[in-house]
Amino acid sequence: MSFRIRAVCAVSLALSLSFGGSALAQGEEAVYPLPGDEVFPEGIALEEATGDFFVGSTTDGTIFSSNISEPGIEAGVFSPAGADGRAKAIGMKTDGVGHLFVAGGDTGQMFVYDTETGELVESFENGQEMTFVNDVTVTPDGSAFFTDSMNPELYRVFPDGAGGYEMESYLGFEGTPLQYEEGFNLNGIASSADGRYLVTVKSATGELFRIDTTTKEVSLVDTGGADLTNGDGILLDGQTLYVVRNQQGLIVPVELSADFSSGTAGEPFTGESLMYPTTIAQSGSELFAVNSQFNARETGNPELPFNVSSVPVPEEAAGSSDMPETGGPSPLLLLGGAIGAVVLVVGALALVLRTALRR
Repeated sequence: MSFRIRAVCAVSLALSLSFGGSALAQGEEAVYPLPGDEVFPEGIALEEATGDFFVGSTTDGTIFSSNISEPGIEAGVFSPAGADGRAKAIGMKTDGVGHLFVAGGDTGQMFVYDTETGELVESFENGQEMTFVNDVTVTPDGSAFFTDSMNPELYRVFPDGAGGYEMESYLGFEGTPLQYEEGFNLNGIASSADGRYLVTVKSATGELFRIDTTTKEVSLVDTGGADLTNGDGILLDGQTLYVVRNQQGLIVPVELSADFSSGTAGEPFTGESLMYPTTIAQSGSELFAVNSQFNARETGNPELPFNVSSVPVPEEAAGSSDMPETGGPSPLLLLGGAIGAVVLVVGALALVLRTALRR
Protein backbone atom coordinates (compact mmCIF):
# COMPACT_ATOMS: atom_id res chain seq x y z
CA MET A 1 0.00 0.00 0.00
CA SER A 2 1.44 3.43 -0.93
CA PHE A 3 2.26 6.05 1.68
CA ARG A 4 -0.47 8.34 0.32
CA ILE A 5 -3.11 5.63 0.68
CA ARG A 6 -1.95 4.83 4.22
CA ALA A 7 -2.20 8.53 5.10
CA VAL A 8 -5.74 8.80 3.75
CA CYS A 9 -6.77 5.64 5.57
CA ALA A 10 -5.30 6.84 8.87
CA VAL A 11 -7.12 10.18 8.73
CA SER A 12 -10.36 8.54 7.56
CA LEU A 13 -10.22 6.05 10.43
CA ALA A 14 -9.67 8.82 12.96
CA LEU A 15 -12.59 10.81 11.60
CA SER A 16 -14.81 7.75 11.51
CA LEU A 17 -14.03 6.78 15.08
CA SER A 18 -14.30 10.26 16.47
CA PHE A 19 -17.43 11.51 14.75
CA GLY A 20 -19.05 8.10 14.68
CA GLY A 21 -18.41 7.75 18.40
CA SER A 22 -19.88 11.19 18.97
CA ALA A 23 -22.99 10.25 17.03
CA LEU A 24 -23.40 7.11 19.11
CA ALA A 25 -23.10 9.18 22.27
CA GLN A 26 -26.24 11.07 21.28
CA GLY A 27 -28.33 8.02 22.14
CA GLU A 28 -26.43 7.14 25.29
CA GLU A 29 -26.69 8.34 28.87
CA ALA A 30 -23.58 10.21 29.97
CA VAL A 31 -22.31 9.55 33.50
CA TYR A 32 -20.43 12.02 35.71
CA PRO A 33 -18.68 10.27 38.64
CA LEU A 34 -18.35 11.77 42.11
CA PRO A 35 -15.41 10.95 44.41
CA GLY A 36 -16.07 9.25 47.75
CA ASP A 37 -17.60 6.03 49.05
CA GLU A 38 -20.37 7.58 51.18
CA VAL A 39 -21.49 10.61 49.20
CA PHE A 40 -25.22 9.81 48.84
CA PRO A 41 -25.78 12.99 46.79
CA GLU A 42 -29.08 14.80 46.58
CA GLY A 43 -29.19 18.25 44.98
CA ILE A 44 -27.90 19.67 41.71
CA ALA A 45 -27.54 23.20 40.35
CA LEU A 46 -26.53 23.97 36.77
CA GLU A 47 -25.15 27.17 35.28
CA GLU A 48 -26.59 27.04 31.78
CA ALA A 49 -24.15 29.59 30.34
CA THR A 50 -21.04 27.60 31.24
CA GLY A 51 -22.28 24.04 31.70
CA ASP A 52 -20.80 23.96 35.20
CA PHE A 53 -22.88 22.07 37.73
CA PHE A 54 -22.74 21.58 41.48
CA VAL A 55 -23.79 18.54 43.52
CA GLY A 56 -23.96 18.14 47.30
CA SER A 57 -23.32 15.28 49.71
CA THR A 58 -25.99 14.52 52.30
CA THR A 59 -23.38 12.70 54.40
CA ASP A 60 -20.84 15.43 55.16
CA GLY A 61 -21.87 18.55 53.20
CA THR A 62 -19.18 18.39 50.52
CA ILE A 63 -20.12 20.34 47.39
CA PHE A 64 -18.68 18.98 44.14
CA SER A 65 -18.39 20.70 40.79
CA SER A 66 -18.08 19.42 37.23
CA ASN A 67 -19.15 20.35 33.70
CA ILE A 68 -21.67 18.65 31.43
CA SER A 69 -19.13 18.65 28.58
CA GLU A 70 -16.89 16.30 30.59
CA PRO A 71 -18.71 12.97 31.06
CA GLY A 72 -16.59 10.27 32.65
CA ILE A 73 -14.31 12.77 34.39
CA GLU A 74 -14.46 12.72 38.18
CA ALA A 75 -15.91 15.87 39.73
CA GLY A 76 -13.73 18.20 41.75
CA VAL A 77 -14.42 19.62 45.20
CA PHE A 78 -15.98 23.09 45.11
CA SER A 79 -16.30 23.37 48.90
CA PRO A 80 -14.99 20.70 51.30
CA ALA A 81 -16.94 18.90 54.01
CA GLY A 82 -17.59 21.03 57.08
CA ALA A 83 -16.64 24.32 55.44
CA ASP A 84 -18.52 27.30 56.89
CA GLY A 85 -20.18 24.97 59.42
CA ARG A 86 -21.97 23.09 56.63
CA ALA A 87 -22.67 19.50 57.64
CA LYS A 88 -25.28 18.74 54.96
CA ALA A 89 -25.86 19.88 51.39
CA ILE A 90 -29.33 19.08 50.09
CA GLY A 91 -31.16 21.06 47.38
CA MET A 92 -29.30 23.80 45.51
CA LYS A 93 -29.75 26.32 42.69
CA THR A 94 -27.74 29.01 40.94
CA ASP A 95 -29.12 32.43 40.06
CA GLY A 96 -27.25 32.87 36.78
CA VAL A 97 -25.21 35.80 38.08
CA GLY A 98 -22.62 34.01 40.17
CA HIS A 99 -24.42 32.80 43.28
CA LEU A 100 -25.10 29.26 44.50
CA PHE A 101 -27.85 28.71 47.10
CA VAL A 102 -27.65 25.56 49.23
CA ALA A 103 -30.21 24.01 51.60
CA GLY A 104 -28.84 22.48 54.79
CA GLY A 105 -31.42 19.81 55.62
CA ASP A 106 -31.95 19.04 59.31
CA THR A 107 -29.38 21.68 60.33
CA GLY A 108 -31.89 24.37 59.40
CA GLN A 109 -29.16 26.21 57.51
CA MET A 110 -29.21 28.08 54.21
CA PHE A 111 -26.03 29.14 52.38
CA VAL A 112 -25.11 31.53 49.58
CA TYR A 113 -21.78 31.00 47.76
CA ASP A 114 -19.84 32.79 45.06
CA THR A 115 -19.66 30.30 42.17
CA GLU A 116 -16.37 31.75 40.88
CA THR A 117 -14.37 31.74 44.10
CA GLY A 118 -16.23 29.25 46.29
CA GLU A 119 -16.31 31.86 49.03
CA LEU A 120 -19.25 32.06 51.41
CA VAL A 121 -21.39 35.16 50.82
CA GLU A 122 -23.95 34.63 53.59
CA SER A 123 -25.38 31.85 55.77
CA PHE A 124 -28.56 31.68 57.80
CA GLU A 125 -30.33 29.38 60.29
CA ASN A 126 -34.06 29.09 60.81
CA GLY A 127 -33.78 28.39 64.56
CA GLN A 128 -36.21 25.46 64.43
CA GLU A 129 -35.64 22.18 66.30
CA MET A 130 -37.86 20.14 64.00
CA THR A 131 -36.75 21.10 60.51
CA PHE A 132 -35.46 19.87 57.18
CA VAL A 133 -34.58 22.67 54.78
CA ASN A 134 -34.90 20.69 51.60
CA ASP A 135 -34.98 22.49 48.26
CA VAL A 136 -34.68 25.96 46.76
CA THR A 137 -35.71 27.93 43.70
CA VAL A 138 -34.55 31.38 42.57
CA THR A 139 -36.79 34.06 41.05
CA PRO A 140 -35.73 36.86 38.67
CA ASP A 141 -35.48 39.44 41.47
CA GLY A 142 -32.72 37.35 43.09
CA SER A 143 -34.91 35.89 45.85
CA ALA A 144 -34.27 32.28 46.84
CA PHE A 145 -37.25 30.40 48.28
CA PHE A 146 -36.44 27.38 50.49
CA THR A 147 -38.88 24.61 51.42
CA ASP A 148 -38.92 22.89 54.81
CA SER A 149 -40.17 19.30 54.81
CA MET A 150 -40.81 19.19 58.56
CA ASN A 151 -41.74 22.73 59.56
CA PRO A 152 -44.73 24.35 57.76
CA GLU A 153 -42.88 27.44 56.59
CA LEU A 154 -41.37 28.78 53.38
CA TYR A 155 -38.19 30.83 53.79
CA ARG A 156 -36.91 33.58 51.55
CA VAL A 157 -33.29 34.69 51.21
CA PHE A 158 -33.12 37.94 49.26
CA PRO A 159 -30.62 40.65 48.27
CA ASP A 160 -30.27 43.39 50.87
CA GLY A 161 -29.30 46.06 48.34
CA ALA A 162 -25.77 46.38 49.70
CA GLY A 163 -24.17 43.30 48.16
CA GLY A 164 -25.36 40.90 50.86
CA TYR A 165 -28.50 38.94 51.70
CA GLU A 166 -31.21 38.80 54.33
CA MET A 167 -33.49 35.94 55.36
CA GLU A 168 -37.13 35.91 56.40
CA SER A 169 -39.89 33.43 57.13
CA TYR A 170 -41.85 34.29 54.02
CA LEU A 171 -44.99 32.23 54.48
CA GLY A 172 -46.55 29.95 57.09
CA PHE A 173 -48.87 27.24 55.78
CA GLU A 174 -51.24 26.94 58.72
CA GLY A 175 -54.75 27.80 57.60
CA THR A 176 -53.96 27.19 53.92
CA PRO A 177 -54.89 24.22 51.70
CA LEU A 178 -51.33 22.95 52.25
CA GLN A 179 -51.52 21.01 55.51
CA TYR A 180 -48.48 19.29 57.02
CA GLU A 181 -48.66 15.74 58.37
CA GLU A 182 -46.25 13.08 59.61
CA GLY A 183 -43.42 12.28 57.28
CA PHE A 184 -41.92 14.40 54.51
CA ASN A 185 -44.09 17.26 53.36
CA LEU A 186 -42.90 19.98 50.99
CA ASN A 187 -39.91 18.95 48.93
CA GLY A 188 -39.04 20.18 45.43
CA ILE A 189 -39.88 23.73 44.38
CA ALA A 190 -39.73 25.61 41.07
CA SER A 191 -40.68 29.09 39.89
CA SER A 192 -42.34 30.45 36.78
CA ALA A 193 -40.16 32.42 34.37
CA ASP A 194 -41.54 35.75 35.61
CA GLY A 195 -41.30 34.75 39.27
CA ARG A 196 -45.00 35.28 39.98
CA TYR A 197 -45.79 31.65 40.76
CA LEU A 198 -43.99 29.01 42.76
CA VAL A 199 -44.90 25.36 42.28
CA THR A 200 -43.99 22.81 44.93
CA VAL A 201 -44.62 19.12 45.58
CA LYS A 202 -45.67 17.42 48.81
CA SER A 203 -43.76 14.14 48.82
CA ALA A 204 -46.02 12.07 51.06
CA THR A 205 -49.16 12.65 48.97
CA GLY A 206 -47.80 13.67 45.58
CA GLU A 207 -49.91 16.81 45.60
CA LEU A 208 -48.74 19.92 43.77
CA PHE A 209 -49.34 23.38 45.16
CA ARG A 210 -49.16 26.82 43.60
CA ILE A 211 -48.01 29.87 45.56
CA ASP A 212 -48.78 33.31 44.13
CA THR A 213 -45.87 35.55 45.16
CA THR A 214 -47.95 38.70 44.59
CA THR A 215 -50.63 37.70 47.12
CA LYS A 216 -49.07 34.73 49.00
CA GLU A 217 -52.20 32.74 48.14
CA VAL A 218 -51.67 28.97 48.30
CA SER A 219 -53.81 26.67 46.15
CA LEU A 220 -53.88 23.00 45.23
CA VAL A 221 -52.96 22.31 41.61
CA ASP A 222 -55.61 20.11 40.00
CA THR A 223 -53.75 17.22 38.34
CA GLY A 224 -56.79 14.98 37.94
CA GLY A 225 -55.46 12.53 40.52
CA ALA A 226 -52.06 11.97 38.90
CA ASP A 227 -49.80 9.73 40.96
CA LEU A 228 -46.83 11.87 41.98
CA THR A 229 -46.15 10.27 45.36
CA ASN A 230 -42.52 10.32 46.45
CA GLY A 231 -42.16 13.47 44.38
CA ASP A 232 -38.71 14.87 45.08
CA GLY A 233 -36.93 17.39 42.85
CA ILE A 234 -39.00 19.23 40.26
CA LEU A 235 -38.06 21.30 37.24
CA LEU A 236 -40.24 23.76 35.34
CA ASP A 237 -39.59 24.21 31.60
CA GLY A 238 -42.15 26.68 30.30
CA GLN A 239 -45.48 25.06 31.19
CA THR A 240 -44.03 21.57 31.53
CA LEU A 241 -43.18 20.45 35.03
CA TYR A 242 -40.89 17.43 35.45
CA VAL A 243 -41.42 15.60 38.75
CA VAL A 244 -38.84 13.08 39.97
CA ARG A 245 -40.43 10.16 41.83
CA ASN A 246 -37.36 8.97 43.70
CA GLN A 247 -38.36 5.51 44.91
CA GLN A 248 -39.92 4.61 41.58
CA GLY A 249 -36.95 5.87 39.54
CA LEU A 250 -39.33 7.77 37.26
CA ILE A 251 -39.62 11.27 35.85
CA VAL A 252 -43.18 12.41 35.22
CA PRO A 253 -43.95 15.31 32.85
CA VAL A 254 -46.96 17.41 33.85
CA GLU A 255 -48.30 19.94 31.36
CA LEU A 256 -49.57 22.89 33.40
CA SER A 257 -52.18 25.46 32.46
CA ALA A 258 -51.24 29.05 31.71
CA ASP A 259 -51.88 30.13 35.30
CA PHE A 260 -50.33 26.95 36.80
CA SER A 261 -53.60 26.08 38.55
CA SER A 262 -54.10 22.71 36.85
CA GLY A 263 -52.11 20.16 34.92
CA THR A 264 -52.20 16.90 33.01
CA ALA A 265 -49.61 14.22 33.66
CA GLY A 266 -47.97 12.59 30.66
CA GLU A 267 -46.21 9.26 30.27
CA PRO A 268 -43.48 8.74 32.89
CA PHE A 269 -39.99 8.00 31.58
CA THR A 270 -36.76 6.73 33.06
CA GLY A 271 -33.18 5.89 32.16
CA GLU A 272 -31.02 2.81 32.57
CA SER A 273 -28.54 4.81 34.65
CA LEU A 274 -31.04 6.05 37.25
CA MET A 275 -30.50 4.81 40.81
CA TYR A 276 -32.99 6.35 43.26
CA PRO A 277 -32.86 9.74 41.50
CA THR A 278 -33.65 12.77 43.62
CA THR A 279 -33.26 15.99 41.67
CA ILE A 280 -32.68 17.11 38.09
CA ALA A 281 -31.20 19.98 36.10
CA GLN A 282 -31.69 20.67 32.40
CA SER A 283 -29.59 21.65 29.41
CA GLY A 284 -31.23 21.56 25.99
CA SER A 285 -33.18 18.34 25.57
CA GLU A 286 -31.38 16.48 28.35
CA LEU A 287 -32.02 16.19 32.04
CA PHE A 288 -29.15 15.61 34.46
CA ALA A 289 -30.27 13.44 37.37
CA VAL A 290 -28.60 12.96 40.75
CA ASN A 291 -28.41 9.25 41.57
CA SER A 292 -28.63 9.33 45.35
CA GLN A 293 -28.84 5.55 45.99
CA PHE A 294 -30.58 6.39 49.28
CA ASN A 295 -32.01 2.87 49.23
CA ALA A 296 -28.46 1.53 49.67
CA ARG A 297 -27.71 3.68 52.69
CA GLU A 298 -28.96 1.15 55.20
CA THR A 299 -27.50 -1.86 53.43
CA GLY A 300 -24.13 -0.15 53.04
CA ASN A 301 -23.49 -1.45 49.53
CA PRO A 302 -23.99 1.40 47.06
CA GLU A 303 -22.76 1.00 43.51
CA LEU A 304 -19.62 3.09 43.20
CA PRO A 305 -18.85 5.63 42.06
CA PHE A 306 -21.81 7.78 43.00
CA ASN A 307 -22.77 9.84 40.00
CA VAL A 308 -24.94 12.21 38.05
CA SER A 309 -26.27 10.92 34.73
CA SER A 310 -27.96 12.44 31.70
CA VAL A 311 -31.40 11.31 30.58
CA PRO A 312 -32.75 12.37 27.16
CA VAL A 313 -36.23 13.86 27.32
CA PRO A 314 -38.60 11.88 25.07
CA GLU A 315 -39.94 14.03 22.25
CA GLU A 316 -43.51 13.63 23.47
CA ALA A 317 -42.51 14.81 26.96
CA ALA A 318 -40.46 17.83 25.85
CA GLY A 319 -41.24 21.12 27.55
CA SER A 320 -42.91 24.08 25.93
CA SER A 321 -39.85 26.32 26.00
CA ASP A 322 -37.58 26.69 22.99
CA MET A 323 -35.78 23.40 22.60
CA PRO A 324 -33.93 21.90 19.63
CA GLU A 325 -36.41 20.25 17.26
CA THR A 326 -33.97 17.45 16.65
CA GLY A 327 -34.13 16.34 20.27
CA GLY A 328 -30.34 16.11 20.18
CA PRO A 329 -27.94 16.47 23.08
CA SER A 330 -26.86 19.76 24.59
CA PRO A 331 -24.35 21.87 22.66
CA LEU A 332 -21.77 21.48 25.42
CA LEU A 333 -21.91 17.72 25.18
CA LEU A 334 -21.49 17.95 21.43
CA LEU A 335 -18.54 20.27 22.02
CA GLY A 336 -16.93 17.56 24.12
CA GLY A 337 -17.39 15.10 21.25
CA ALA A 338 -15.99 17.60 18.75
CA ILE A 339 -12.91 18.18 20.90
CA GLY A 340 -12.38 14.43 21.04
CA ALA A 341 -12.65 14.30 17.26
CA VAL A 342 -10.01 16.99 16.86
CA VAL A 343 -7.65 15.21 19.24
CA LEU A 344 -7.96 11.96 17.30
CA VAL A 345 -7.44 13.65 13.93
CA VAL A 346 -4.37 15.53 15.16
CA GLY A 347 -2.99 12.27 16.55
CA ALA A 348 -3.53 10.54 13.23
CA LEU A 349 -1.85 13.34 11.31
CA ALA A 350 1.10 13.28 13.69
CA LEU A 351 1.46 9.55 13.08
CA VAL A 352 1.39 10.10 9.33
CA LEU A 353 3.98 12.88 9.56
CA ARG A 354 6.26 10.79 11.74
CA THR A 355 6.07 7.96 9.22
CA ALA A 356 6.86 10.35 6.38
CA LEU A 357 9.91 11.72 8.15
CA ARG A 358 11.22 8.23 8.73
CA ARG A 359 10.98 7.61 4.98
